[in-house]
Amino acid sequence: LEPLAWSEDHRVSVSTARSIAVLEQLSDVHSGGQDMVIHRTAVPAPAAACVLKVGPKKEVAECKEKFASSADPTVSQTFMLDRVFNPEGKSLTPMRGFKYSSWSPLGCDANGRCLLAALTMDSRLTIHANLNRLQWVQLVDLTELYGERLFEAGYKLCKGDAPRGELGDFPEFQRRHSMQAPVRMEWSGICTTQQVKHNNECRDVGSVLLAVLFESGAIAVWQFQLPFLGKESITSCNTIESGISSPSVLSWWEYEHGNRKMSGLIVGSAYGPVKILPVNLKAVKGYFTLRQPVVLWQEMDQLPVHSIKCIPLYHPYQKCSCSLVVAARGPYVFWCLLLISKAGLNVHNSHVTGLHSLPIVSMTADKQNGTVYTCSSDGKVRQLIPIFTDVALKFEHQLIKLSEVFGSVRTHGIAVSPCGAYLAVITTEGMANGLHPVSKNYQVQFVTLKTFEEAAAQLLESSVQNLFRQVDLTDLVRWKILRDKHVPQFLQEALDKKIESCGSTYFWRFKLFLLRILYQSMQKAPSEATWRPSHEDAKILISDSPGMGSTEDDQEEGTSKQASKPSLCDTGKGVDLDDTAEDSLHQPSDTAGREPMEEKLLEIQAQIEAVEMHLTREHMKRVLGEVYLHTWITENTSIPTRGVCDFLMSDDGYDDRTARVLIGHILKKMNKQTFPEHCSLCKEILPFTDRKQAVCSNGHIWLRCFLTYQSCQSLVYRRCLLHDSIARHPTPEDPEWIKRLLQGPCTFCDSPVF
Repeated sequence: LEPLAWSEDHRVSVSTARSIAVLEQLSDVHSGGQDMVIHRTAVPAPAAACVLKVGPKKEVAECKEKFASSADPTVSQTFMLDRVFNPEGKSLTPMRGFKYSSWSPLGCDANGRCLLAALTMDSRLTIHANLNRLQWVQLVDLTELYGERLFEAGYKLCKGDAPRGELGDFPEFQRRHSMQAPVRMEWSGICTTQQVKHNNECRDVGSVLLAVLFESGAIAVWQFQLPFLGKESITSCNTIESGISSPSVLSWWEYEHGNRKMSGLIVGSAYGPVKILPVNLKAVKGYFTLRQPVVLWQEMDQLPVHSIKCIPLYHPYQKCSCSLVVAARGPYVFWCLLLISKAGLNVHNSHVTGLHSLPIVSMTADKQNGTVYTCSSDGKVRQLIPIFTDVALKFEHQLIKLSEVFGSVRTHGIAVSPCGAYLAVITTEGMANGLHPVSKNYQVQFVTLKTFEEAAAQLLESSVQNLFRQVDLTDLVRWKILRDKHVPQFLQEALDKKIESCGSTYFWRFKLFLLRILYQSMQKAPSEATWRPSHEDAKILISDSPGMGSTEDDQEEGTSKQASKPSLCDTGKGVDLDDTAEDSLHQPSDTAGREPMEEKLLEIQAQIEAVEMHLTREHMKRVLGEVYLHTWITENTSIPTRGVCDFLMSDDGYDDRTARVLIGHILKKMNKQTFPEHCSLCKEILPFTDRKQAVCSNGHIWLRCFLTYQSCQSLVYRRCLLHDSIARHPTPEDPEWIKRLLQGPCTFCDSPVF
């Protein structure tokens, strides 16, 4: 079911029979290759089958034996063929693999990234986190926890429910399985709850909800405290009766009206109906829900609801926010526009027909502009663009023919990137000469949906102001600069105007990104694969200047190697063997032509260092502001405050009145105290002369944390996703404000820190 899902932190999960393959898109500033950079990890499928807890083990074993040998074929055959009752399969094929996966919002795990909820084919629902960058860790098994809750409650959803029957009755045996066999699960947005501390003070705590739809029609709503660490972070679990028979799909309805946030659950049935259910939550600030369920489509027309998406939009005619709910029903798209006015909740609904000749197998939506994408198994993808009218809306749709890009293919799932720059598609080979392929080779293909100009404009006008959350857009910009080897003039001018007008550090980080990519595009491609070890003993002169090439002798040697091993030149971009050999014959002209390039590289390097220094100073001001607000007069902050102040004021060309006033207040508060850092090896003072490292008088070198500018005097530290900077781990004795500083992203590229 929907094998592709794209998270807010740019990871694509692909559900397969052996594992969930996770493809993480990176906008790598240290690589000169034009190809999309993807890091691949995997969440393996459990080795043991999941057995739902429906009673005591001995009694369950007796009941299974009784049903399997029953003389009534309606009981024995139903029992033997139902894979929920028999997950291990015996003579049947094992139910191994993943049925569905769902990503949480950004900011839910310990690193501030997304959690992954995974549902296996044998009904095991687990939550995973990627905590140490390359390995996925299972945090909790919700199927096991929910089974224990039901067992303790006697398999009654409400305390007042009458006993249903004994486990030996086959209908009761079926009911206990269906009430804990998940169909789908979906995450809500992050909401705020209030927690009472020991001194009766209230503090705001972030929480997130996970709704799990079961075969019986019941919905379990789990509430997790953030960051989610495991079983201890579960706040509550409430069960709602949906009243829908044969439920097939679930989605959250979240609507903002004024300062109020309304929420509910949209549930679809395999028989056709769609409705919104109210979800009552306690202790959630500014949270409201519906008074009663709202039916969006009530006809039992036997068109199963396969997928539901809810898109928040702004109505240009009504001048207010609204919700667009779209659902895939067979080959049609059902849409419903929800609008809250003084008269109440207005509901407009209809169907979009004529899209596909086969049922829709996957649907995805770009939540920034409301564009919806649908696909059927014949390789046709439709793009639906909502256009508002005075009364409701209409859709303009156009066909995206994947056959023109990939040839004859069959499609199995699609997902759109968070900013709408890419469409991920799962394809297999289509028919060739009227014949189906002998074997299927599943591939994830990426199709661009935006041009470079659209991506650049969206980055400049972004309300998010975070490069990491817009990696799909920056990847298009990166590709364009690497291909053309220059930054377009219109982008340079627009960015300079933005920096002059508002001075936000986001635009400085965007400028740093462009300069780094431009620097990589100017670099000469290596003549050999950089990973291949060299077995020669010849000494190599390493130049101190960044971007400098090797000496002429080394270049001649590298050229001869390249001629003898032509296969290695494939690792470089735009390197031609004949051109390189010809250049080696004319060394004087090559040297003369290389000088302007080296000057250009040095100029770009100087600009990069200037932008990095500006961003460092801005973050230093923020750190000093936190120091001033949270320390007493004689308290040692453990942050090298005096060193940071002296470093800021060491450059005569840097004249920032805000920084001077702040430093004046801090020095007055410190009262001539310096609180220097000391080397843990020799106890000598560590001077603050460099923002990246600290060197004591005995030559011991310690790297500095880019978030607090403390020296990392341990063997274990964290690093940002793009290896830009390093940061230390928080310690138990750190005050809350230092722990909050250490939770921040990279100051150069906005990436999270691991």
